[in-house]
Amino acid sequence: MSIEEDIFRKRRTKKDALISYGFKKEGSFYIYSKEFMNHSFKAKIIVDEASFVTGKVYDLDMEEEYTNFRIDDVVGDFANTVKEEYQNILKDIAVHCFTEEDFMFEQSNRISMKIKEKYHAYPEFLWEKFPDYGVFRNEKSEKWFAIIMSLDKSKLVKEEVGLVEVLNVKLDDKVEEYIQRKGIYPAYHSSKKNWVSIILDDTLTDDEVMRLISISYDLSDVTGDWIIPANPYYYDIIGTFEKIDTIYWKQPSSIQIGDMVYIYMAKPYSAILFQCKVIEINIPSNSKNNDNSISYDMNLKLLKKYDKEQWTLEKLKEYGVRAIRSPRRLPKMLSEELRRQ
Repeated sequence: MSIEEDIFRKRRTKKDALISYGFKKEGSFYIYSKEFMNHSFKAKIIVDEASFVTGKVYDLDMEEEYTNFRIDDVVGDFANTVKEEYQNILKDIAVHCFTEEDFMFEQSNRISMKIKEKYHAYPEFLWEKFPDYGVFRNEKSEKWFAIIMSLDKSKLVKEEVGLVEVLNVKLDDKVEEYIQRKGIYPAYHSSKKNWVSIILDDTLTDDEVMRLISISYDLSDVTGDWIIPANPYYYDIIGTFEKIDTIYWKQPSSIQIGDMVYIYMAKPYSAILFQCKVIEINIPSNSKNNDNSISYDMNLKLLKKYDKEQWTLEKLKEYGVRAIRSPRRLPKMLSEELRRQ
């Protein structure tokens, strides 16, 4: 990536600001020149209609282009000084003549804006190693429902190269059907079982992309209902609920009073057997976590018992719950169905 691409990769031109700054329009280009380092060098910056920026530096004493500063890991104080001065010119132009955007390409930024407007979700750039990867998170469940990232197109289409931005979304069990459509591919860097990658190059319209995002969002839109595993060999919860209707249980960190808790009994049952309501939280526990910090218990009130054949693991798999190894929130559709029965 060139110096110019690095500085301007997520920016769009404010064309009126270019003229005010000192750029001159020549055909379809905007051109700006500035001397620096005691008038011994001159920078020539060119911006095209698509906001793509290129530049050259000329040594005025030698009357030729100077390129030493562009060498990777450039060695030498002089070349580094030229590089820093040139970068400062570019950064000043970026601040005064460009607007900063979330992503590099037009459709990516349109989709990002539509996600903000519809779901009130803003991209989170979580990785220093991948600064262009933006994650969109459901504000209620904190689950990801979309990721926009930049990569070489050859990662998805072997015979094609070039930088693109793709959207990863989680879809339903028809992934094999979706990837038959032009512009949709098996997911890059996500599970190919239920995620896909969409190249944001207008192959799919914004409306088509947003319809796929809505599927992904719905799958992430889990409720304040929880499923919690219990092992009958360690604790006789069935016998306990025959005597009393409230129990204390280790508390997940983000659970709230009023949340529903469905207790899943491991083998030999492998089924949800109880519906409870959280009536008290943050009760100091005598048990310790692995890091020796204090853990908390919650108080659960029994509301309903289920037949052991009613909500088996096989049934839960139909709603996307394939394993219950620790407390987890319920998908919205499963929660609604459990509350009806």
